[in-house]
Amino acid sequence: MEAFIKIILSCIFVAFLAIRWTNNFDAESLRGAKVLVTGSSKGIGEQMAYHYARFGAKIVITARSKDTLQKVVEKCLSLGAQEAFYIAADMSNESDLDRVVDFALKKLGGLDYLVLNHIGSTRVAMWDGDVEHAKWLMKINFFSYIQMAWKALPSLEKNKGSLVIVSSLAGKMPSPLTAPYVSTKSALNGFFGSLRHELAMKKSNVSISVCTLGLIDTETAMSKVKGKVNMPAYPATEAALNIIITGATRQPELFYPWFTYIWTLTKDWIPSFTDYVVQRSYNYNP
Repeated sequence: MEAFIKIILSCIFVAFLAIRWTNNFDAESLRGAKVLVTGSSKGIGEQMAYHYARFGAKIVITARSKDTLQKVVEKCLSLGAQEAFYIAADMSNESDLDRVVDFALKKLGGLDYLVLNHIGSTRVAMWDGDVEHAKWLMKINFFSYIQMAWKALPSLEKNKGSLVIVSSLAGKMPSPLTAPYVSTKSALNGFFGSLRHELAMKKSNVSISVCTLGLIDTETAMSKVKGKVNMPAYPATEAALNIIITGATRQPELFYPWFTYIWTLTKDWIPSFTDYVVQRSYNYNP
């Protein structure tokens, strides 16, 4: 009963914070903002590009598909972006990472927001011992993030900017069938949580927002989990807007949907129950 009361109180607290953050959001603060969004040819990244465009930001987007990026840029301009550019790049290529940041700095004249959202493709399946895939995924989902963050940090520092890291509930509460992916998101949470402390200790004016997302209804995610999970998916466009608001209000964390925060608490309060629910959220027959 005590644990249940704690959960209810936490729900109320999180709902209060969500309302407060939203009310403090000033859409005009994003007009003319200089933004680089990665993984922005589809899914959450594409929706973030459209939201930033509606707010009148200046945007650089990147992903691998040049043709798709061009279409997204055209739509961004039609939605109200002051400027919009694209650069095709492979996030597993270290030279491409620096090239993307340099491109954004040149085209926009600096950065106010670096939104790191890209991920490498991985299967939803029992781990089969493929260490090379885990290394490759870590390179894209983790090492590329810290390289791009370091490259952009001087400009963000100059502009009192924000680093926005798109992570996952899997990084806080491990789930089955996704071991390599979970490891990359756990690494992101740890690294950028530590970096936030270091920036604060140096009295840096750069904020870091780590966004913990549940299952989102992107085409890629839905195709991978079809028939394998028993859990609802939430809209990418709403997730994207919440990520943008979190970065704009310089909040350290986002949990979307809100009850993902409750799951992170139950993991510590009632671990056996949480394990039971997690394992039965997946369809698996030995």
